[in-house]
Amino acid sequence: MLSLLTLAAEASPKGVWYPVILGILVVLAGIVLFCGSIYLLLGTNLGARLGFLVAFTSLAGFMVLLTLLWCTTASPLNTLKGRIPQWRVKEVVSAPANAKTSDVRGIVNKKNVAEATEAANVKAAVDAALVTKKSTPTVEVNPNDNRFAKFDNVTQYQILQTWETGGSKPQFWKGQFTHRPEYAVVRFCQVQDTSQSQPFGLPPLPPECDNSATATKGFVVLQRDLGSLRVPAFVAFFISLILFGLGLLALHWREKDEMELEQAKARPVAVPARDESELTKV
Repeated sequence: MLSLLTLAAEASPKGVWYPVILGILVVLAGIVLFCGSIYLLLGTNLGARLGFLVAFTSLAGFMVLLTLLWCTTASPLNTLKGRIPQWRVKEVVSAPANAKTSDVRGIVNKKNVAEATEAANVKAAVDAALVTKKSTPTVEVNPNDNRFAKFDNVTQYQILQTWETGGSKPQFWKGQFTHRPEYAVVRFCQVQDTSQSQPFGLPPLPPECDNSATATKGFVVLQRDLGSLRVPAFVAFFISLILFGLGLLALHWREKDEMELEQAKARPVAVPARDESELTKV
């Protein structure tokens, strides 16, 4: 059945049937075939009710181990994931002193200059914000996506300097459970068009800032979003743990009921004594 659904997926164009309805059918078929086969074997040996409890508790215990691995692995591939950590642009200002974020108003100094590796990560977020996004047949761009856009491509501007401030590494054993916000400020400027200044065959000139009055320049303020990469995995772990506990509790209650039933059968049956008046009548 799964092979037939897979072949149907390869031959069908993407739409409501694929991958929405087909994905639901594949999941249901997997549950019926794999979980159902285990329940069928247990049900024929233990009975329908006890077989279901054993199968349910075993599946919940397996999910506890699996989700625990999701929470502890270095890179939880092919699992439930939240937002990945990334830099998010908050505003574009003419100077850090004019920023709405008070923590970045005095960031322009030598001790806050970012390292080359982190500056490259910040630049990727700046490029995604400053360059105008265009809609494609599969991706539609909203006006809000281009609220910080000022250039058509990355060759029209250059990054001059990057600064960072804030951030922390909380120590849980000291009662620290939250991170300090981390901010970055990037200075950019529009570059001069030197495409026609060099003869053919010579390398292009290095970019230089355009100092004219109409040139676009400024500072981009970004905040580090720590994301929620493992939050879905932790939620799945606690849900599986609760279901596993309920399954064990149901098995424990069933065992207690069976023990009480066996003890009741083992007790001698008390025969009620006859009334003496009835014996005299006879």
